[in-house]
Amino acid sequence: MKFTLEHTDAKSSARCGTIQTDHGEIQTPIFMPVGTLGSVKGVHMHELKEDINADIILGNTYHLYLRPGIEVLEAAGGLHKFNGWDRPILTDSGGFQVFSLSSNRKLNENGAEFRSHIDGSKHLFTPENVMDIQRSIGADIIMAFDECPPGDSEYKYAKDSLALTQRWLERCCKRFDSTEGKYGYSQTLFPIVQGCVYKDLRIKSAEHAVALDREGYAIGGLAVGEPVEQMYEMIEVVNEVLPQEKPRYLMGVGTPINILEGIARGVDMFDCVMPTRNGRNAMIFTSEGTINIKNLKWERDFSPLDPNGTSYVDSTYSKAYVRHLMKANELLALQICSIHNLAFYLWLVREARKHIQAGDFTTWKDMMVAKLGRRL
Repeated sequence: MKFTLEHTDAKSSARCGTIQTDHGEIQTPIFMPVGTLGSVKGVHMHELKEDINADIILGNTYHLYLRPGIEVLEAAGGLHKFNGWDRPILTDSGGFQVFSLSSNRKLNENGAEFRSHIDGSKHLFTPENVMDIQRSIGADIIMAFDECPPGDSEYKYAKDSLALTQRWLERCCKRFDSTEGKYGYSQTLFPIVQGCVYKDLRIKSAEHAVALDREGYAIGGLAVGEPVEQMYEMIEVVNEVLPQEKPRYLMGVGTPINILEGIARGVDMFDCVMPTRNGRNAMIFTSEGTINIKNLKWERDFSPLDPNGTSYVDSTYSKAYVRHLMKANELLALQICSIHNLAFYLWLVREARKHIQAGDFTTWKDMMVAKLGRRL
């Protein structure tokens, strides 16, 4: 994997560049649609390519390991061939899912023991087998196995958790470097910077990750309950340490405003389930603010979902029609809202890229943040 930094903003830490992988090019800043089980919910692959124009999508190690299982994925020739996606894929290591199963898992030095949410069967994730599993899934970018502490963790817990994550990271790197990909193309390992909301722990984690000299780095453990101001502060702290010449991925974040503020602080890559999950629950993101499409005010509004045409949906369906579908519980409503929201997120990061290149990102970002915070 190769990252080329192309432009930086004079008034902020925003930057844009290009990531080159064996499955194609990713222009940054980028938003990555989440395809947990190998599919982005309610969206066909041709829609992701042609209507949303996603450069890269995500898969999730925990979920794909449990279903359909690694043997099926290997027999298919990896996730790219299994789901028909021929552009880059990134896989989360499963650390966050293990974190979310806190009542149903046990951590020790070796790894994380957990029970499947599907059938209750017992499983063990270790740094080594998580590397092997992601090799088998076949993602272009894979994540180190870590523990994600809650945002309100006490300092001692966060410190002990980080120490465990660092030991696991060293084991991940050792295993990754001693193995090869299975499908004839290269894969890249990103460490994950943890440390909760404690500045010294975040710096320590970032310095440790940088010392391992990988092709890119992820910032994890944010947007898990801490105030948004602390999230932004931790991004700034970490990005002061992470190298300029390598991509930075902020995991699981977030709202359109979060993404713009993350870009302003030097983040290159984002993912979040919000566009599709909120879309399925009637929330539409637009360049003028957010819409609850079920509200009565849209019953006779025959204008596009977004007046600025941020997705192809805007030239096809009106607010009134989408509201009708949503109120009637038509499945098409969920698909339209998901496609629109994903296309909007991709529009937003590409507009950010244009304004970074043009030299007016900060002015544009401040104007957009004011609008995106409105409920229409």
